[in-house]
Amino acid sequence: MTAPLMTRILPAGSAAAAEAARVLTAGGLVAFPTETVYGLGADATNGQAVARLYEAKGRPAFNPLITHVTDLAAAQALARFDADAERLAAGLWPGPLTLVLPKAAACPVAELATAGLDSIAVRMPDHAVARAILTTFGKPVVAPSANHSGHVSPTTAEHVAADLSGRIDLIIDGGATPVGVESTIVACLGEPTLLRPGGMPRAAIERALGKTLVSAPAPPPDEAPLAPGMLASHYAPRTRIRLHADRLEPGEALLAFGASLPEGAAHSKKTLNLSDRGDLIEAAANLFSHLRALDAAGARAIAVMPVPHEGLGEAINDRLARAAADR
Repeated sequence: MTAPLMTRILPAGSAAAAEAARVLTAGGLVAFPTETVYGLGADATNGQAVARLYEAKGRPAFNPLITHVTDLAAAQALARFDADAERLAAGLWPGPLTLVLPKAAACPVAELATAGLDSIAVRMPDHAVARAILTTFGKPVVAPSANHSGHVSPTTAEHVAADLSGRIDLIIDGGATPVGVESTIVACLGEPTLLRPGGMPRAAIERALGKTLVSAPAPPPDEAPLAPGMLASHYAPRTRIRLHADRLEPGEALLAFGASLPEGAAHSKKTLNLSDRGDLIEAAANLFSHLRALDAAGARAIAVMPVPHEGLGEAINDRLARAAADR
C-alpha cells in the first residue's frame, strides 16, 4: 500500500463536481453517490489510476469493473450494441442496469479495467451527483462500490470514509443512495442473460426486451469473472506461459519485472517489462496489454519473471497463474 492520503470530503454541488473532475484527471480516486451505492471512481482510460483503485479497495484479483458514462453515444464509443442491447438502453437507461457488451474496436478503456476480456460492462447512472461528475470530467469512469473489498457496500459518505479514509483522494457527499443495492447486470453477448440481480427488477428488463431473460448457469469456481457477481472464461494467451523464470530458453518471449533481467534475455523473441523500476502499480497497469503483445510475438512460450506477492502483486500473480493453467 502507498503512503496514506489526506482524504477530503466535499458536499455535492458544482464546485465539488469540478474538483472531482480535477482529481480524476490527475489520476486520483473519487468516491461519489449513484442511485445504487457509492462508487469509487477512477479515469477508465488510465491504467495506473485503475491499478490504484484495485489497491485502495484491497481487491483480491483483477475482476472487471463497470464503466460509467453519461449518454448512449458515450457508451457506443466503448461497446457494440445489438438490437437487444439497444432496446434495454433505450428503455431502462439511465438507471441501475449494467450491460456487458462486446468491446468496440477503438475502445479507450484500459485493459486492466476489463480484466483483459473482449467484453466491457457499461452503465449510465441515474443520479444527479454522479451525472454532474461524469459530465464535468468528460470521459468514462470505472466505479466499483466504494468500500474495502468484501465489506458491505456503502450507501452513505460516512460508510465510504469508514472503509477508505486515507486510501483515496476525495469523497463527494450526496446523502444516502436511494436504491441501496448494486446494479443488475445483463450480458448481451448473444441471448440476453442475467449475470447478477440488483436494483433493476427482472420484470422491467423482460418488458423492455419483449421476451424472457435467460439466467446464467452456476459458474465454475476456479474461473475469473466476466463481470462483477459472475464467473466466466478469462483472457488466456494462446502462447504457453512459463512462470518464475530465472533464465530464458531459446525461442521464448520475456515478460520481465524489475531492472535485472534473467540469463538469456538478450536473445528473447520479444521482451516487455511490467515495470523496470519494480513498481507494482505500474506492473498491474501493464499486465494485460503486455500479455497480449507477447502473445502476438510468435514465441514458443512466454517466460515470466517472478513478481512479489505483496500488495497488487497478489492479484498480478493470481492472473498470471490463471493464464498459465492447463486448458
